[in-house]
Amino acid sequence: MNLSEKEWTVLNALWKTDGAELGALVGELFEETKWSRNTVLTYLTRMEAKGLVTIDKKVSPHVYRATIDRESCRKKERRSFLNRVYKGAAGDLIAAFLKEEPISKEERERLRKLLDDMEV
Repeated sequence: MNLSEKEWTVLNALWKTDGAELGALVGELFEETKWSRNTVLTYLTRMEAKGLVTIDKKVSPHVYRATIDRESCRKKERRSFLNRVYKGAAGDLIAAFLKEEPISKEERERLRKLLDDMEV
């Protein structure tokens, strides 16, 4: 699954509101995006076609909800990125991040503990 930045924005609003009607979503998204009602509706409709959003049309106004939870979405995105960019080599990805971004002493300790706990 490769979500666009705009799809992430819509999903974040849906996760935050735990589902909402169109007007509430437009309000939630407007400060960050300046999107009109029609733009938000277009994204929601396209995302429904992709299976990312459900639209409860039995109620009025319709209620929009994410079909995937945040952590499942993050996991799929991580897996996709890892496979696409690092051919599945998690160690190479972690090494690249550690070379480019400094981490705190506490983060190093957590990482060491995680690696130690992984050894069987």
